[in-house]
Amino acid sequence: MALELETFTTDTALSAAAELSRVLAARTHCRKVMGQEVWVPGQLGEALQLPRIINRLQSKQQRLRDQGLDGFQELWPTLSEATREKVLNAIGWYDPKNLSWEDKRSNRKPNADLDRP
Repeated sequence: MALELETFTTDTALSAAAELSRVLAARTHCRKVMGQEVWVPGQLGEALQLPRIINRLQSKQQRLRDQGLDGFQELWPTLSEATREKVLNAIGWYDPKNLSWEDKRSNRKPNADLDRP
């Protein structure tokens, strides 16, 4: 499910960035604290400066929203395909060409059989 960067707006980038933050935080790591193993949430979102991008996308100033959108558009292609897929599925984006005929969202027309009389 490839999504072109041009289709991101400030609003869609904000939705995707927020979901990306949740997806990355859901990854847990095992650490030893005082001799005991403890599972801690992933810190990759902070390392990628997602909170900063999200804050900029939520800003009232257009200049900051544009900076947030630019930051997200630079980050998006660096993510793995699986991570991008999780984010897009979570925010409800889909490629209509990949849907089955039975799916109401497909909105596809049947192929015309030109050989029929």
